[in-house]
Amino acid sequence: MTQPYEIDLHSEYLRADLFFAMGQPAEAARVLEAVLAAEPENQAALELLARSYFGSAQLSRAEEALARLVELAPANGWARRALARTLERQNRGADAAVHHRVADALGAG
Repeated sequence: MTQPYEIDLHSEYLRADLFFAMGQPAEAARVLEAVLAAEPENQAALELLARSYFGSAQLSRAEEALARLVELAPANGWARRALARTLERQNRGADAAVHHRVADALGAG
């Protein structure tokens, strides 16, 4: 069975970005979940999803998204730093320290 329409993933990403910019990170995350279901390795969508989860205090989900992003792009210093900060917010400083060190080595701000 085919769907009556095909999702325009780029438009959905832009819509999610707009929701995020308007201070609605939970709505942005909802839209991005559908984008990532269609393109699971889309790093831009995964980063925005992680930011959306973090912004809506869904820290476990943010951690999962950031861990996936680090898995896809181990040299992404921003993702390492964001993962470290997410872990810190969950009172997991020892786990965070590893990612801070890698982010520092990568020159992430």
